[in-house]
Amino acid sequence: MKTISSPFGGGGAQRRWGRPLGLALLLFPSIVQAAQPRALVARFDGIISPVAKEFLIHAVDQANRDHYDVVVIELDTPGGLDTSMRDIVKSILASTVPVVTYVYPSGARAASAGVFIAMASHVAAMAPGTNIGAAHPVMIGGGGLGGGKDKDEKDGGDKTMEAKVVNDASAYLKSIAHERRRNEDWATQAVRMSTSTAAEDAVALKIVDLTAKDLPALLDALDGREVPGLPGTLHTKGALVTQLEMTERQKFLAMISDPNVALMLMSIGSAGILIEIYNPGLIFPGVVGVVSLILGMYAFQTLSVNIAGLMLILFGFLLFLLEIKITSYGLLTVGGAVAFVLGVMMLFSTQPTSGLSISWSIVFSSLAGLLTFVTGVAWLTWKVQKLKPVTGAEGLRGAEGTAKSRLDPKGDVFVLGETWNAESVSGPIEEGAAVIVEEVKGLHLKVRKA
Repeated sequence: MKTISSPFGGGGAQRRWGRPLGLALLLFPSIVQAAQPRALVARFDGIISPVAKEFLIHAVDQANRDHYDVVVIELDTPGGLDTSMRDIVKSILASTVPVVTYVYPSGARAASAGVFIAMASHVAAMAPGTNIGAAHPVMIGGGGLGGGKDKDEKDGGDKTMEAKVVNDASAYLKSIAHERRRNEDWATQAVRMSTSTAAEDAVALKIVDLTAKDLPALLDALDGREVPGLPGTLHTKGALVTQLEMTERQKFLAMISDPNVALMLMSIGSAGILIEIYNPGLIFPGVVGVVSLILGMYAFQTLSVNIAGLMLILFGFLLFLLEIKITSYGLLTVGGAVAFVLGVMMLFSTQPTSGLSISWSIVFSSLAGLLTFVTGVAWLTWKVQKLKPVTGAEGLRGAEGTAKSRLDPKGDVFVLGETWNAESVSGPIEEGAAVIVEEVKGLHLKVRKA
């Protein structure tokens, strides 16, 4: 945390009250400072995930524990997970310190899960050029493998489940809007019809309470406002602002919880393991590969991905691996690419309002990189297999040497730096003559005159 505004704004307070206040500042700074309102500001930009839940709930808890006058959540989110959103909403509804959700900066949005968080707050505010809405729930993690049901039965079951989820989300957001005295009809439309509204219209429709261009303007506008469900009025004008930052651990987990980052981690992990298998003993690629795979699996787990989609992606990686070991003339590579793309398509809904989607540019660049790598390794493997052996029995066959004694038909020859017992298959061979190995039988060679 860091303080970004000074307690009394220079010497104005002392000029007004004179020496008594100056003496009080020296002797009892905490008592005088307590008279100034304090605001805790938590900035979150990204997908509503378990990391977002941890950070935002901590902000609300700290504001209540340290008796702040208000906690401001600066929010910019495309949405996220229902379970994480509901935990955040519960924390906000239970807070005894006013919670203000501020959709900020210009160009930001509170979509999907972000709508529920904004509507649950004691005060909802937006910066000009922002929007709120599109809260239709998206099924991202359900869907099994079908269990033997036919297509019509599956489609009917999916539609029934979707209707249940929509009805539940609609009733939930409507109850929140009723509790906070906001537009209940719009709340229902936001869920059922994915309605989205700009900042200026949102105030007129009583979806949010006000607009403000920045944080100081917001604190000024909040001053003196009555908060439904809490006694008294807000005192925020000239508030001492404390910025709550995410920990390094939370920043890291939030970064890898992005679906695109998770997919890249899976690709890097697969490439690292492929390199280690092709060149055993390098160690570094294998370690990086395993760590990347584990991080990717963690990210997908926290995002509640479709298990069938994840299994298809892993199956695709397995086919890429087998291409190096099995001569399939590219069939395994093609199968791996198809499984990879199908798995990605099943991971998340492609609707951008869900907040959980993968950029196709990331998909195709990752796939192109893997295909290039697998194709290159497979080609090198094929080239190696075509090389003439240089060791063992296969390496001796066709090698040239010199007769160390006369072969009639048996004698000694010198081949590849070693002396061998040999037998001539082309008649007598004089000592010192050049010979060529025709066959290897145990520790004996059959040779002919060069």
